Amino acid sequence: MPGCQSMTTTYEGEQHVIAAAQHILKVLGENKSLTDDFRRVLTELDSHLSAMTIITESKRRGFAEVEEQLKCAERKVTRWESNPSLIWDSGPTEASEYIQAVNEIHTVMETLGGLSMNDHGRPKELAFRAQCVQQIAMSRLEEELYHILVQHKQSFELKNISFPSRVDFVYDESFVSVEDEIINDTSQRDNSGRESNEYTVDLIDPLLIPDIKSIASVMFASGYDREFCEAFIGNRKDALDEHLSNLEIQKLSIDDVLKLEWDALSCEIKKWVWAVKIIIRVYLASEKRFCNQILGDFGSHDSYCFVEISRASIFYLLNFGEAIAMGPYNPEKLFRFLDMYEVLADLHLDMEGLFSEVANAFVMSEFHDLLRRLGDSASAAFLNFRNAIALDSSMHPFPRGEIHHLTRYVMNYIKTLTAYCDTLNVLLKDQDVDDPNPVFETDNGQDICTSAFSPLGCHLRSITSALEANLIRRSKLYKDGSLEHIFLMNNIHYMVQKVKGSELRLFFGDEWIRKHNGKLQQHATSYERATWSFVVSLLRDDGRTSLKERCRRFSNAFDDVYKIQTRWRIPDLHLREDLQISTSQKVIPAYRAFLGINSRNGSDKYIKYTSDDMEKMLLDLFAGSSMSPRNSRSNSHKW
Repeated sequence: MPGCQSMTTTYEGEQHVIAAAQHILKVLGENKSLTDDFRRVLTELDSHLSAMTIITESKRRGFAEVEEQLKCAERKVTRWESNPSLIWDSGPTEASEYIQAVNEIHTVMETLGGLSMNDHGRPKELAFRAQCVQQIAMSRLEEELYHILVQHKQSFELKNISFPSRVDFVYDESFVSVEDEIINDTSQRDNSGRESNEYTVDLIDPLLIPDIKSIASVMFASGYDREFCEAFIGNRKDALDEHLSNLEIQKLSIDDVLKLEWDALSCEIKKWVWAVKIIIRVYLASEKRFCNQILGDFGSHDSYCFVEISRASIFYLLNFGEAIAMGPYNPEKLFRFLDMYEVLADLHLDMEGLFSEVANAFVMSEFHDLLRRLGDSASAAFLNFRNAIALDSSMHPFPRGEIHHLTRYVMNYIKTLTAYCDTLNVLLKDQDVDDPNPVFETDNGQDICTSAFSPLGCHLRSITSALEANLIRRSKLYKDGSLEHIFLMNNIHYMVQKVKGSELRLFFGDEWIRKHNGKLQQHATSYERATWSFVVSLLRDDGRTSLKERCRRFSNAFDDVYKIQTRWRIPDLHLREDLQISTSQKVIPAYRAFLGINSRNGSDKYIKYTSDDMEKMLLDLFAGSSMSPRNSRSNSHKW
């Protein structure tokens, strides 16, 4: 090596100078005419030259030992330069020897650093040579590190990490196709609480942890900590990006998000909710543990590397949430706002654990800001929902007096909201609401469920009041007053059944149910009066109308009702049967009494239906299929 030759040449020159000086002293010493003082000076000078010879020889032997140590380490390092194989793939012995060689180089450099630099630069030459070999080794170690991290990463099956699903709700802004089944196939929401450590997994084969630590140790000891961290961070960021891709997360800009149609956006939000849980609770928790395993012994480097690895992905996920929180705050977005809010609230402690250091306060600040904005967005969407109900209108009566799609939509919507009761109670606690249906104590004096007094309970009752007001307005569109009552019966009955058969009962209370059952009965009574009071009145003898005419008028009126009201529909069988029975109890006894009174007056020839015929015909009402009375019943009487 050039440095070695230079050092050898320098040493030989020094030896020649000392030998020449000693020869001169010897020649002078043979001169018998020298004074004693001069001879004493020559003797001291000779002693000094002899000492210099001893020191120089000692240095030569020391440098020789250091150089030999460097040569040995250099051979181990350089022999891998032409070897295409990877050291850590060649077995633990090869890896151990390479690490030992790098440590020896470091030792050489420390040794040379402690020697004087005034002796014609000898240590500098050897130190430069050691530094060159060290750079080669560090470059190779970076390559080996990247290879280990890539080749020995561990993938975990997402199917083995299950978080219970959130509820889902199919929204139709026009209220025209909402069915009861829209939430029947949804799973129970995640109310199990926080389980931050249960899902931690190994991102790298645990058997390779000691190898990675050995590379970290030698690179840090050699002053290449920055290079190690850069290589480590780069690899782990790539792995995190790959995992986001596996979770089907597209890296959309805020503008891209705002341009998405609702169906596509809703799909992206659902993927985001799932991905945020996986990334924060599983992946980043595992990544932080891995960083600590590798870099925990090197001060704050583990925290620094973890933040650098996770920063870009965390801010992308938060920016997506920011784009969603920008609005508009349509009712269809409420469940997505709540899902996003709840998943972040649920992950709050996990985030605190991941980014607890003061230096990471900016991450938590962004996290808290998004949580607040999503909460505000959810509150706005909730309040807009009630306003949308109040403002929804139509110029056309709903066909056949059936349950309106708006009623189905609203009741299924608020039924689904009960799954978010804890969150909504927090978000709505400062929102004023007019509750026209306040709850009271039960008859036995015991307080009903506190849910009825909660902010959500008050708001839900306010929503159903807005719905009732809307339905009353719609009922006025019917020209037939009887159908107006059938429409309101159908819709109020549906509302009551939804409350009785779900968690809504806790928020509405039994008093609300009793009150609305009373309304239901009032509409049934009003229907009977509007329809059958007049029909039955035609049977009465007013002293002016003949028996034949009374029979004709009654039969015609009954036929008209039959033809019209068999087209009307009451979907609920029990409600239909109750109204049919109630109608029979009003009509049939009066009809039988009429037949009994007039049986001796030859009325048979004027009677179109027997009481049994009529009783059976009443069972055809509200089936939703128009029927003709003369074709549906056999009758031999002629007019």
